[in-house]
Amino acid sequence: MAEKITLFENFLSCHMCSETFKDPVSLSCNHSFCSSCLKEFWEKAQNKNCPICKRKSSKDLIVNFRMKGVADSFAGRQKDGSSEAEGEKKVELVCQKHPEEPRLFCKDEDRVLCPVCEFSLHHSHKMVPVEEAVSEVKEQLKSDLKSLQDKRDQYQQTEKTYHEMIQHSKKQLVWTERKIRAEFKNLQQLLKEEEESRLAAVREEEETKRKTVSREMKKIQEQISSLSQSIGAVEEELQKHSVSFLSSYKDTQSRARARCSVSHPQLVSGALIHVSKHVGNLSVRVWEKMKDRLSFRPVILDPNTANSCLYLSDDLTSVRNGDTEQQLADNPERFTNYANVLGSEGFSSGKHSWDVEVGDHPRWNLGLAKESVDRKGERSASPKYGIWCLSHRSGKYTNSLNQTVRVKKSPQRVRVQLDYDVGEVSFYDPEDMTHIYTHRDTFTEKLFPYFYVGESGDAKTSEIQICPRQISVMFMEGAEV
Repeated sequence: MAEKITLFENFLSCHMCSETFKDPVSLSCNHSFCSSCLKEFWEKAQNKNCPICKRKSSKDLIVNFRMKGVADSFAGRQKDGSSEAEGEKKVELVCQKHPEEPRLFCKDEDRVLCPVCEFSLHHSHKMVPVEEAVSEVKEQLKSDLKSLQDKRDQYQQTEKTYHEMIQHSKKQLVWTERKIRAEFKNLQQLLKEEEESRLAAVREEEETKRKTVSREMKKIQEQISSLSQSIGAVEEELQKHSVSFLSSYKDTQSRARARCSVSHPQLVSGALIHVSKHVGNLSVRVWEKMKDRLSFRPVILDPNTANSCLYLSDDLTSVRNGDTEQQLADNPERFTNYANVLGSEGFSSGKHSWDVEVGDHPRWNLGLAKESVDRKGERSASPKYGIWCLSHRSGKYTNSLNQTVRVKKSPQRVRVQLDYDVGEVSFYDPEDMTHIYTHRDTFTEKLFPYFYVGESGDAKTSEIQICPRQISVMFMEGAEV
């Protein structure tokens, strides 16, 4: 270390006065001297040659401020003009042998330097005053702090949303369980009623046929009684003596032959219960009857996508815009900026259609939206953003490109029809199947039924509703119920 200090002292010493540089100047030959020493030498020598190598200098004397700063720091002549705040800690010394505060910071190696021991090792590096480095680094650290705080806020908000989702999920569980029980109770009631009805039917048939058989049996019994009397009379006649028998047998014989001419007894058909009618394909027949008492809708709304201002019916088939916003979890699927809701099932092939009762509702959109549609940002209902729809605003209709669509009369119902493979979304008035509008495009991802419901105002229709459809179920190959 002593050798390094000696070398550094030699590097910062004037070759003429052997003192640490005072306002050092460097000649073109790279030899450096104190400015005053060199001027005095040149005045005595009456030339401008280097005192060491005698080479003539072609440069004007300009103070080397970089070397001056290092020399002044080394000599202890440069003072710090700024006072430190009371209680503020001093900068930690980087060298125990040279206790003065370090004045330089090497940006290349990102460290504070001892100007005595290490300056020569960083001669080609970018060095700045410590104060400048501290100010710059603090600004960077403040920016990093702000980024960390923002990131923490984001995670805290996400954590809060998860807590909200947990609470909302608990409410969903209670509501869904209650709804399931209610639906099955209704189904059980329908089945119970149907069971009682069919039991009553078989009992009624049994009673009817039992009465029929009883009537037939009464007739048979009457015939048996009459025949028994005839048999008794013949047997009695046969016991008589010859003369008496011959005088009376003809009447007995005549009555016996008359009874024998009665037709043979016949069992009536259908006296037994028609078991197959009551139990054959029973579950299918019960379903066939029950489906007329149940409603089927081809689209069910997904409450997890509904904007907080939308209120869905318990059966998830109708929606209205409410007066107040609900406190709902801000899950990723939910629309937050627009009064939108999607259907629960998406389509990636085939043909699909559903009818929507709109009545005189003044503000609505009907159509389809792609699965990746932006549910949080600002965007219009157009194919550019993955929405294909028919829009209605107070009697005026527009398509997905915001072009006016003319209709002969305002439909009370609208049929939305998708042909995914062909790439068509069409709209009709289902009353007479009048075509309203068709949008053609190429679909590349799953599409979901899309609804926007604005405020109804003074309209009679406050909600739009998905219309029920006749149930059609295949129970066996080639047979549709």
